[in-house]
Amino acid sequence: MKRKMMILIIIIMVILSAFAFDFRLKVVNYELKSNKIETSIRIALITDLHSCKYGENEVELIQAIDVEKPDIILFGGDIFDDVISHENSIYLLEGIANKYPCYYVTGNHEVWSSEVNEIKTIVKSFGVTVLEGTSEMIQINNSKIQISGVDDSSIFKLKADGSSVITELEAIKGNIDQSVYQLLLYHRPQNAQQYLSYGFDLMLSGHAHGGQWRIPFLLNGLLAPDQGFFPKYAGGLYNFETSKLIISRGLARESTRIPRIFNRPELVIIDISK
Repeated sequence: MKRKMMILIIIIMVILSAFAFDFRLKVVNYELKSNKIETSIRIALITDLHSCKYGENEVELIQAIDVEKPDIILFGGDIFDDVISHENSIYLLEGIANKYPCYYVTGNHEVWSSEVNEIKTIVKSFGVTVLEGTSEMIQINNSKIQISGVDDSSIFKLKADGSSVITELEAIKGNIDQSVYQLLLYHRPQNAQQYLSYGFDLMLSGHAHGGQWRIPFLLNGLLAPDQGFFPKYAGGLYNFETSKLIISRGLARESTRIPRIFNRPELVIIDISK
């Protein structure tokens, strides 16, 4: 009996380990409604790639995006890393930037690389719009949306003019048309409450890596940068009275010192309809 019990325990542990350390890419879908939208818009949110590898020349990630057929792609920071070569990030841009309208904001690791200006130049060279306290009004089918984005807060330590994320948000504020669906792209999610007053319908973020370790249905995330243990904003959909926040758990794999547990890397797909 003891032998059978030991075998059963080992089998259970093996099965749990297989799920716990599953680093395969998955697609996570969100469906949102708004009276500001006439025809459905599909957004792909990509964050925290950290130049990690998804097949030869990033083919796995590129194919996953193509299958979903997004109308636009948003890069929510840390697409490049401060340690790993930029090669895989460039492969990704090569594979998708000529197919979809793309928008990008910086993350802290791009700033830490000491090459943030060079990275922005690379991103722009593929026709990707870099949002840095700026907005762009776009029309998809019969729907208009206004996409705004701010730099990561760490970039302002390199500037001597006293500017900040709030400076960029205030610059955006003067251009916001509240009759149009308003979207904010930024990297660090923990300041969501502070940004609610600017009137964005949807905020998109990354950075938290899903809290790194999760326990399905019990613990959304154990530890996240800037938030510490049991972070309030780890990953998923957060509803506020006048806005929503979606946080991607990101795509980092080999770049993380602590392995992800019950926390598969994700490509986020958001459908917004009337």
